[in-house]
Amino acid sequence: MKKLIYQKFLKDTFLFFLSISLTFGVIIWVIQAVNFLDFITEDGHSLYVYFNYTFLNFPKIIHRLLPFIFFLSLFLQLLKYETNNELLIFWTNGIKKLSLINIILLYSFMILIIQLLLSNFLSPAGQDKARSYLRNSSSDFLPSLIQEGKFIDAISDVTLFIEAQHENGDFKNLFLKEGGENRFQIIHAKKGVLVSNTGENKYFEFFDGTLIDSNNNIITSFDFDKINFSLSKYISKSTLYPKIQETPTIDLFKCAYHYSMNTINAFKAEWLMCDKSSVDQIKVELFKRTIQPFYIPLLALICSLLLLKSKENRFYSNLKIYLFLVAFLIIILSELLLKYTGTMNGFIIFISLPFLLFVSTYLYLIKKFKIKI
Repeated sequence: MKKLIYQKFLKDTFLFFLSISLTFGVIIWVIQAVNFLDFITEDGHSLYVYFNYTFLNFPKIIHRLLPFIFFLSLFLQLLKYETNNELLIFWTNGIKKLSLINIILLYSFMILIIQLLLSNFLSPAGQDKARSYLRNSSSDFLPSLIQEGKFIDAISDVTLFIEAQHENGDFKNLFLKEGGENRFQIIHAKKGVLVSNTGENKYFEFFDGTLIDSNNNIITSFDFDKINFSLSKYISKSTLYPKIQETPTIDLFKCAYHYSMNTINAFKAEWLMCDKSSVDQIKVELFKRTIQPFYIPLLALICSLLLLKSKENRFYSNLKIYLFLVAFLIIILSELLLKYTGTMNGFIIFISLPFLLFVSTYLYLIKKFKIKI
């Protein structure tokens, strides 16, 4: 009988956790997807790239929300069981409160494993895969950006202006500037055509125009009948290289290890810059992935403190509010301390805080429930 009761409790709690996770996750995902519309409207990436990019960011959303969702779902589930007198079934069947707390802890460690998988593998891999769609998009996005009478600067180091576009696809009166302050080219053509060959070869054909070249204030110009301007080497202004949050955990560990051992020259990674300016951020990211999830069992114990009193107790309402605020404060504190893990004091506090609070809270519950059923 006890086994069936435990199974029902774990099933109800986990399903409730999944429903809240999906609800909050989808809401945040939709809001984020709206913000990502700039990839289409400003950077000109295709709908295929947009949907893949937004979809692959979903694990990151769940990863960031999971500690709070875990606490909220468990907290509400225990309140529901108490309100519906379902906890009485536990006590009348001889289940001790400390035994139920141990089941709750077992459940929290299962969620902890899920969070470790999300933070160390699924979330960075998903974000990196999403970024790869932007990298591979290259200049294929350009045709969707071309508008008459507007400057187009979505391509790095290239600004384009087109006065008009004919129905056959030809452009009239084009102005194109390539380069920066010290070295740039300006092309004006009366007519232009965007040529798209198979593969990645995409270029403009300009007809009947003038090219002006400036190199360290030395200006040369010439007229032309026809000239080609290749777009194959240009990409959008979207950030295409992986961020630290998108880097595999093993590369972050290698960087932190080689930096601490002064063997930084032995570290090799395709994208990750491992130097003094970035190592603190890398350490913070590592602690976020590997240490911060261990606050989850502590949140489970905070929720378990609801078992100290029943709903008939006049202090029960105050206890609910107090425990909710304490758990919420712990979640905020874990985020704040994370920023100071680059220092020795911040590192020690961030590592020791969940362990010390967990042990002290669990010992307190053992003391209280040794004489309570």
